[in-house]
Amino acid sequence: MNKLQKKQAGLARRHRRVRGKVSGTAARPRLCVTRSNSNMYVQIVDDVARKTICGVSTLGADFKATGKKGATVEGAAALGEIVGKKAQENGVTEVVFDRGGHLYHGRVQALADAAREAGLKF
Repeated sequence: MNKLQKKQAGLARRHRRVRGKVSGTAARPRLCVTRSNSNMYVQIVDDVARKTICGVSTLGADFKATGKKGATVEGAAALGEIVGKKAQENGVTEVVFDRGGHLYHGRVQALADAAREAGLKF
C-alpha cells in the first residue's frame, strides 16, 4: 500500500466512523462537507427522506462572484456564508455537522464558523 492509498484509507475510515454517529432528519438535516486540494463542496441532506435540500461548491456562480479561491480559509468562510443563506431560504435553521472524516481545523472549521454566523445552529 503506497502513501496515497494509506491516506485515502484513513479518510474513508474516519468518514465511516463519523457517519455511524451522525444522521440527518427533516427537522435537523446533515451539513456534509467534502474537501479536495483545490475545492470544497457542501450539501444539506435529509437522510431519512434521502433528499438533498441544497448544495453549494466553490465551483458555483455564487462563490465565483466573491472573487475568492476555493483552496483557502477565506474561501471556505465565504462558502459557509453562502450555504447558511441558502439553507435559510430553504427553511433550514438547525443542522448536524458532518465533517466528512476531515479534521476540524483550517478550512473545515472556517466553513462551520461562517455558517454559524450566517444563522445556522449546530
